[in-house]
Amino acid sequence: MENTAVSRALPAPEPAPAAAEAFFGERFALAQAYHRSLTEVASERGFIGPKEVERLWSRHLLNCAVVSDALPEGVRVADVGSGAGLPGIPLAIARPDLPVTLIEPLLKRSTYLSDVTQQLGLDNVTVVRGRAEEYTGSLFDVVTSRAVAPLGKLAGWCLPLVTVGGVMLAMKGASVGEELERDARDIVRAGGGDAEILTAGEGVLEQPTTLIRIPRRR
Repeated sequence: MENTAVSRALPAPEPAPAAAEAFFGERFALAQAYHRSLTEVASERGFIGPKEVERLWSRHLLNCAVVSDALPEGVRVADVGSGAGLPGIPLAIARPDLPVTLIEPLLKRSTYLSDVTQQLGLDNVTVVRGRAEEYTGSLFDVVTSRAVAPLGKLAGWCLPLVTVGGVMLAMKGASVGEELERDARDIVRAGGGDAEILTAGEGVLEQPTTLIRIPRRR
């Protein structure tokens, strides 16, 4: 009885919008399976807030998946501070041509990432448990992140993982311009070049995703 009461108190999951099926195409079933996992497992473990369950498609899966439009074919991608797999897993579903590494320091979350990617059969995904600043493996063409840290600190974590000539591509909010102005010195110190603010998902999302792209110049 107690479990039933708790489940009734949770918001109803958001139905998949037509835009999601159109965007994911033949891999829409994988996106649906990941959505179920976020709803039933990640939310129960506290990786997704209860209020987010009712807007997972619009605020999370599609919001992250459209970042794939900014990625060239076949680039090696890392998702720093992946958490429940956002944006890395939606990117890996939308773009099976991309090898994606999910970097997550917390054991419970990294275990979930390993489990869900195995369940989904995402053979283009690798999970690494650890902090970005302690990572010593191969470098990446693109390092992405979502809601991890202020821009200056984020640049210090992400840019050292990027090959020279590659880019850090961070999902940010509307105040990213203020962050860029405030943390410009930290970005240069981390080896970053001229930053570019862009959007992804026009025509897919009511509010397109804001990104900041910073090349590694040294």
